[in-house]
Amino acid sequence: MRRLILLDAGPLGMACNPTASPLADRANLWVESLVRREVFVAIPEIADYEVRRELLRARKIRGIAILNLLKDELLYIPITTETILRAAEFWAKCRNEGYPLADPRALDGDVILAAQAVEVASDYDETVIATTNPDHLSRLVDARHWEEIT
Repeated sequence: MRRLILLDAGPLGMACNPTASPLADRANLWVESLVRREVFVAIPEIADYEVRRELLRARKIRGIAILNLLKDELLYIPITTETILRAAEFWAKCRNEGYPLADPRALDGDVILAAQAVEVASDYDETVIATTNPDHLSRLVDARHWEEIT
């Protein structure tokens, strides 16, 4: 069975945390365990952006190095025109159905992330977004708390 786990900014940020902590250690061990079991683990470009911008702002050079290393070792899913078009559809759908995922003026990374998951899902038997808050994303795609994914 070909499984794909897309890391959102929460788990990805924990895995890139340059400061040792129990949570960062758990996140890293979790990613390593998935890879060892031959689960495809991916960094969506929107999650890279969200984590990288904060690491840059905080001048966390070691965190940026870890993110770059993960980007080289895991799958990387770029944002395509098709992704943006689908994200716009998701954004409008959520607004029209009365459950906006972000401020109307916000870029809304969640719909871009969901669109990225949908764009690659046909290549896998199971595609799941690993997140710290599955409530919003699970309206659009299979999204679970990262610690519940084995």
